[in-house]
Amino acid sequence: MAISMHKWPLRLLVIIAIIVVGVFGMRTLKQEPLYHSQSYVFGTLVDISIYGETEDRAKFFANKILQDFQNLHNQLHAWKPASNNQPSELGVLNAAFANGKKPIEISPQLANMLTDATALSVRSQGLFNPAIGHLIGTWGFQRDEFSAINIDDTKIKALVKANPRMTDIVIKDNTAYSNNPEVKLDLGGYAKGYALDIAATYLREQKVKNALINIGGNIIAIGKHGDMPWRVGIQHPRKPAAIATLDLADGWAIGTSGDYQRYFMLDSKRYCHIIDPRDGYPVQHTQAVTVLIPPQKNAGVLSDVASKPIFIAAAQDKAKTAAMLGIQYFMMIDAHSNIFVSKALMDKLDWLDPEVKNNSHVKLVTLP
Repeated sequence: MAISMHKWPLRLLVIIAIIVVGVFGMRTLKQEPLYHSQSYVFGTLVDISIYGETEDRAKFFANKILQDFQNLHNQLHAWKPASNNQPSELGVLNAAFANGKKPIEISPQLANMLTDATALSVRSQGLFNPAIGHLIGTWGFQRDEFSAINIDDTKIKALVKANPRMTDIVIKDNTAYSNNPEVKLDLGGYAKGYALDIAATYLREQKVKNALINIGGNIIAIGKHGDMPWRVGIQHPRKPAAIATLDLADGWAIGTSGDYQRYFMLDSKRYCHIIDPRDGYPVQHTQAVTVLIPPQKNAGVLSDVASKPIFIAAAQDKAKTAAMLGIQYFMMIDAHSNIFVSKALMDKLDWLDPEVKNNSHVKLVTLP
């Protein structure tokens, strides 16, 4: 039995390098008013670039954003205590769900997030399902390091049969309870996008005109980088480099779900953290899905959420699922490294990978 474990990847550093050095550094040789800050939150690298502000102002804004991110991380952590062995707000709620239908008070912020996440879950026909925290834990993805597990088919089938759904949660007057004790929330596929929207709103309120915020590959742009748009890279799922780049205009967001960041290998098979709630098993027919979101109120959230249902959907259903979520700009890479791109996104991509440049592996996808 061959096993291996995977931690936070070097690949993400490559994406950061492309954004920060490969593009910015080539555009001008003079010193630019670019402030750059990095930290580690939400179990991934957070990268904040602010252009055109004094260093003191930019540093203050970046530190404020990182503190907001850390507070959100503490609030929403699905398995770690927030501090001093005190459970996170989400942990308290999950415990209440397991113990019966008695409503407990939750913060207005969490109530709003759960209401929004439920609407998105319904819109995705349940493929986006933050209520399957028990399944995520059973597969070993609620821990800091990912190593191979003994797959418990019986337990997985029982958890699927219990059918935990976001619609099982009842929210009223900032209280919540669940009609299904098997609901366990894990907002890992929502929180990063929500954080992007918080940060973008804050920077705009502070009259910051140009910034780029990257949370583990979920990115939102404000303004430009000098006289040029922000340029970002899309990670190749099987190579330590970007497969393509594109310009990210003001208010646009981009996000990628892949099987290369959180996974383990068992008997030469890759098991990633993206689980199909319909059968309880990690998806193995897809390597990566990227979505590009035009400016809108919840662009960050959609950049995080929308890629998951498309990733989970079968090959013949991916375009339909994208359309169902209102996504026009998307790219899919299947288990055989075939690339499928919507016409809208194809027009924006600059291919970097030599094997892809001639489009021999690329097929256009027509939306239904």
